[in-house]
Amino acid sequence: MIHAGWIGAVAGSWGLAGWLLGRRTVDVVCDVDIEQTPEFLHAHAIPDGIEIQPGDVVVVHDAPTGVGFGEHITCQCRATVTRAGSLERIWTEFAGLFELTELYEVGFQPKETP
Repeated sequence: MIHAGWIGAVAGSWGLAGWLLGRRTVDVVCDVDIEQTPEFLHAHAIPDGIEIQPGDVVVVHDAPTGVGFGEHITCQCRATVTRAGSLERIWTEFAGLFELTELYEVGFQPKETP
């Protein structure tokens, strides 16, 4: 099921602006995998039948909020994917390059001696 977001509804009639700014939402089924064991601690939510791209937002509905120690839960939930418009997608990819370079900034300063 596809819904036009308010930006998409307004921008949709603007031709190129609608293509650049348009957003839409898609309701999908999502596989949720949560594990808290001595070997693993993770939570994954993977929407089925849709490829997530830069700038997209995924909201998972009615997912388990946690598991006890030593437990592993897998289930299916409903998710809403809000697709980024083309301009937002380009901006997200561009900004992501600078966020990634922050991981590489490691410096070592000699300890000052009084």
